[in-house]
Amino acid sequence: MANAERIRFRPFKVTAKIRESETITSFHLKPTNPSYWTPFEAGQFLTIRVPDKNSDGFVLRNYTVSSSPEDVGFYRITVKREGARQPDHADGLSSCWLHDCIEEGALVEIDGPRGAFKLDRSTQRPVVLLSGGVGMTPMVSMLRQLSADKNRRVSFIHACDHGGVHALHGEVAALIAANDMMQVHYCYRFPRIEDKANGHFHSEGVLTKAGLQALLPLDDYDFYLCGPRPFMQAIYDYLREMGVSDQRIAYEFFGPASLLKAGGHVTEHAQIAPVQKMAGSGEHKIHLQRSQRDLIWDNDAVSLLDFLEANGIEPEFSCRAGICGSCEKRLISGEVCYFEEPLDEPAHDKVLLCCARPSSSIVLDL
Repeated sequence: MANAERIRFRPFKVTAKIRESETITSFHLKPTNPSYWTPFEAGQFLTIRVPDKNSDGFVLRNYTVSSSPEDVGFYRITVKREGARQPDHADGLSSCWLHDCIEEGALVEIDGPRGAFKLDRSTQRPVVLLSGGVGMTPMVSMLRQLSADKNRRVSFIHACDHGGVHALHGEVAALIAANDMMQVHYCYRFPRIEDKANGHFHSEGVLTKAGLQALLPLDDYDFYLCGPRPFMQAIYDYLREMGVSDQRIAYEFFGPASLLKAGGHVTEHAQIAPVQKMAGSGEHKIHLQRSQRDLIWDNDAVSLLDFLEANGIEPEFSCRAGICGSCEKRLISGEVCYFEEPLDEPAHDKVLLCCARPSSSIVLDL
């Protein structure tokens, strides 16, 4: 294990373990040393070291913080138990470890927070928080932060199978009730008899374009999306068909952005988050030495990885957050800047494509 990784991961104590639904549990994490806690922005995630039972090492997993940035001194993550029938599955390995092995008083090692999927608080545009399943976790953090603003309209729209798997229902209800500028809509795909009796949902089936149009009067919204891949694909397509520009859609999504934007079938498993673009020159040239291709940098691209994918090039990647090192490539010449600090700083002749942008013309070993 690299020395930098040992230093960056700090011990946090589990001070509460709360069952939120049939499949989802929250963990409250308090640092063993108060200095280990650092501020975060709604939408960001923590990286947790999970013991790998197939080796003597660890695997790294990312979990979004579901508590509010105003909750100083601890983090809350809200985790769905995945892969119960396949505990060796990548998602199941970590979520089953948390659900089955971690109790109150246990210590877990955390690096964070980080991530580019963040609530933009520099504007008063109305906000739509759209989520599916456990994708509600960043949305609840955003909703908690937005709840203090009595002038910004917020629509919280969530889809899940039924009330048994609907987490944090009471928390969201309390926030909505306390702010007249907020509204909520729940869509249950398979509502149970008791769901129909208690009236905890508003529509049945799946979210549709017509349903969204009925919920949202014409306006210049900021949309935030998070959920399973089919949900994300459908919602993104609906919004684009409704005339919503890419600049108004921020999302946390598993797979290359180029596939989402093309309406393609998503089969990859990496996390990305288009966000506000950084300043930079669009005249930088990107030369790919092995394939002998010359490209002109598009300043609307979030990262070098995003830019390459948009040009039909598919470098290897995994975390898309500067953590795993899968997208590291040789930088033959030129300079890059990192908008997300890598977990381990690459060598001077290497670049992590997922969290870097060119600050000059560059040559890549691709």
